[in-house]
Amino acid sequence: MPHRIAKQIHNEILEKDNFLLVAHQNPDGDAASSISAFSQMLEQIDKKYTLFCKTDVSKQFTYLKNIHLTTSDPAIWNKKYGAIIVFDSGDLPYAGIDEFIKKQTNPFLINVDHHTSNVKFGQHNLVVDNLSSTVEVIYNYFLVNKIRINSDMSTALLTGLITDTDNFSNAATSKEALSMASYLINKGARFKKIHDYIVMDKNVAILQLWGIVLNRLEVHKKTNIVYTYIQQADLIKCDVTEEEIGGLSNMMNHLKDGKAIFVFKEKTNGNIKASTRTTLEDVDLSKVAQLFGGGGHKKAAGFEIPGPIETALKHVWETIEKSELIR
Repeated sequence: MPHRIAKQIHNEILEKDNFLLVAHQNPDGDAASSISAFSQMLEQIDKKYTLFCKTDVSKQFTYLKNIHLTTSDPAIWNKKYGAIIVFDSGDLPYAGIDEFIKKQTNPFLINVDHHTSNVKFGQHNLVVDNLSSTVEVIYNYFLVNKIRINSDMSTALLTGLITDTDNFSNAATSKEALSMASYLINKGARFKKIHDYIVMDKNVAILQLWGIVLNRLEVHKKTNIVYTYIQQADLIKCDVTEEEIGGLSNMMNHLKDGKAIFVFKEKTNGNIKASTRTTLEDVDLSKVAQLFGGGGHKKAAGFEIPGPIETALKHVWETIEKSELIR
């Protein structure tokens, strides 16, 4: 943990006021938990803040303190902020604010993340790519700056940790992450509530959708990648929203076949979003994602390309074969 940068950022925050906290679009548990925990710290030191996300935050995160304050109203970008703090985003387009940021005159950007593909877009970049999650970066920031971590903050931090480690089952799980979980539970993190909202969150409609998607499973022979896809028509048929389909990529990561798992999701704008996972040491999915303008970690990454699905798949396989990153 780069203590010097963490202290520099905190000194800037103490000197400034009126902060804009940004979670990336279609926020996962790590991003939602990050703005929840950090906003609570700002309350402790009597600072004003606004929470922003370009897209809606999933209802499964409603138990996180302050998350209900998150807005997607572009009008908030007409105000001037002491600092704009962006969480869990490798770049501004991924955060969904590359257009909005142009409305700010000399914006002061603070970048808090854990992705190896982060482009260091801030005046301050607290990017620690050997940690499990952005909430683990924030947790260490709190410890370095002697911030009191209460029960609500602990609940938020543990939520992000559980979601980014896939319930402590993927390669991001480390002894430091487990030690952090123990500390947070001792501080009053509500583990049962997290479990009820995050783990026990499936209904019949979602499982029916999974059935359709799993039935499409194929292996791309030249790359040995297992893949499937979700179309908008599938969501309509099963009456499932886009925000409810998380977790499929992580679940499929338990497959023993293939060098990697790719799940392609058709978005409402026609683009195709790919979520990729692997358990192998000799496969670097962050480099694969970068071929398509995406990013992430070595074992979990993502990217977005134009549709339709048939065109997207053809483009993906041709590009990966040519790159020889997976063979």
